[in-house]
Amino acid sequence: MSGGALAQLTKRRSRRTTPRAVTAFTRQLASLLHAGLALVQALDLIAHSERRDAIPSIARALARRISNGEGFAVALAAYPVQFDRLYRELSAIGEATGSLAPALTRIVEQRERASAQRGKLRSALAYPCAVMLLALAVTAALLAFVVPTFAHVFDGFGATLPGPTRAVMTMSTFVVKWGPLVLAANAAASLAAFRLIRRSPAARAALDRSLLSIPFVGQLARAAAAARWSRALGTLLAAGIPLADTLHALSRATGNAVFDGASAHIEARLRRGERLACAMRGVGCFPSALVETIAVAEESSALETMLLDCATLAEREVDEKLALASACAEPIIVIVLGLAVGALVIALYLPVIELGNVV
Repeated sequence: MSGGALAQLTKRRSRRTTPRAVTAFTRQLASLLHAGLALVQALDLIAHSERRDAIPSIARALARRISNGEGFAVALAAYPVQFDRLYRELSAIGEATGSLAPALTRIVEQRERASAQRGKLRSALAYPCAVMLLALAVTAALLAFVVPTFAHVFDGFGATLPGPTRAVMTMSTFVVKWGPLVLAANAAASLAAFRLIRRSPAARAALDRSLLSIPFVGQLARAAAAARWSRALGTLLAAGIPLADTLHALSRATGNAVFDGASAHIEARLRRGERLACAMRGVGCFPSALVETIAVAEESSALETMLLDCATLAEREVDEKLALASACAEPIIVIVLGLAVGALVIALYLPVIELGNVV
C-alpha cells in the first residue's frame, strides 16, 4: 500500500472516533494539566495509553504539532470532525489566558450535559420502538404462517367468508407473496436515506425542519436544540469571547441543522447592529419565552448568566416531557398491540362462530 493511501486510510479511521471518546480524552487531558504536567507531556502520556480507538494517534499528532511551534487550538483544527469550532474557541481562550485546564473542564461539562440529554432521549424512544418492532414482527409472522393454515380450513366450508376475514386473508396473501421484497426495498431505502442525510447538509436540514413541524416531537426537539444553543453561547460569553464572535463557533453546537444555520443569520444581523433578541426573533426558530428572556437580559447586562439559566430550565423541561412521553407511551402501545392482535384473532374465528350458529 502506498504512503498516500495509508495516510487516507488513517485519516478515515481517525474520523470514526466517537464523541464519547473525545470527551474522555478531554477529561483526561484536563486532569493531567491540573496535576501540573506540561501540555506536550500530557499528550504524550495519552498517546502511549492502551486504547483501541484513534485517540492515541491523535494525541501523538497534536503533541508533534505543538512541539513544532503550533498552538493547541491551531493543532486541533487539523481534526475538525472530532474538535468542532466551539471546542477550538474555548481551547484558544484558555490557551491565551493561561487557563487551559479550566477551559477543558468547561468543555467536558458542556459535552457531558449534551450527551446525557441525548442518552435520555434514546432511552425514552428505545422501549416504544422495540415494542412496535416486536408487534410488527408478530403480526407479520401470524399473517405469513398462521393465517394460511386457517385459509385451507375455510376453503372446505364452501361458504362466503365475513368481510374482516377476507381482509385478513388478502393481507396474508400479500405478505407471503410480496413481504420479502417489500422488506428488502424498505431496508435499501432506509440505508440510502441514512447515507443521504449523513452526507448532504441540505437533506439533513430538510429532515430537521420537518422534525420541528411534528406536534409534540417538534416542541421537544426545539426545546432541546434551544437549550444546547443557549448553554454553548453562555459558555463562550463567560469565557470572555465577544458576542459577535461567538456565533461563528455555534455552527455545529446544537445537532439540529435549522438552529445551526440560524446562528449564521443571527451573526449577520448582529454585525448590522441588531440586538441579539431581535435577531433571534427574526430567524423564527427559537421559543418565544427564550427570546423574551434574552431581551430582558440584554437590558440588565447579565446575558451569559441568563443564557446558562435558560439552558438549565430548558433541559429540565425536556427531561420532564421525555418522562411524561415515556410514561404515556407504554400503556398506549400495549392497548394498540392488544387491539391489533385481538382484531386479527376475531377475524380468523368469525367464520367458525357463524358456522356454529348455522349448525
